[in-house]
Amino acid sequence: MEEDDERRVHGEDLSAVVSAVLTGSRLLVAVAARSMGAVEDRVTLPQFRMMVVLATHGESKLVTMADLLGVNSSTAMRMADRLMAAGLIVREVNPRNRRESLMRLTEEGRLIVDQVMAHRRREIGSIVTRMSPEQRRELVAAMNAFTEAGGEPAADSTPYPLGWPPV
Repeated sequence: MEEDDERRVHGEDLSAVVSAVLTGSRLLVAVAARSMGAVEDRVTLPQFRMMVVLATHGESKLVTMADLLGVNSSTAMRMADRLMAAGLIVREVNPRNRRESLMRLTEEGRLIVDQVMAHRRREIGSIVTRMSPEQRRELVAAMNAFTEAGGEPAADSTPYPLGWPPV
């Protein structure tokens, strides 16, 4: 009987945690969507993800990019073609292996990534400043534990992990 009570309490606790995380993720998705508002006429969200990967990893091969984005090479190629046509990335033959092409952000592409990240940083900063210092400390501890449990690299290990600015 005691074991059933423990499972029920644990189940309710787990449900509350999942609900809170889903609500928080909905807020972060809204922040991300608003940050894309100024550039949505120029790039799609998947294209922006490619730009973020280039901002994070620097010059990349198409195959590497496809792996990092979790898409097939032909999809990555189409995305790269559109970004290249928009003047946001450059694709050049790899001088070390002429069968490969390397992609990198143009200055304009870097500015777009920086603009979107700055918007996200400002909005997230505005939200967390409305929390008490104790709540902010608890949020940092909880988010660090959550991202560690999910296998996400620390925010300070890359400038734009998955398109999110470090808070």
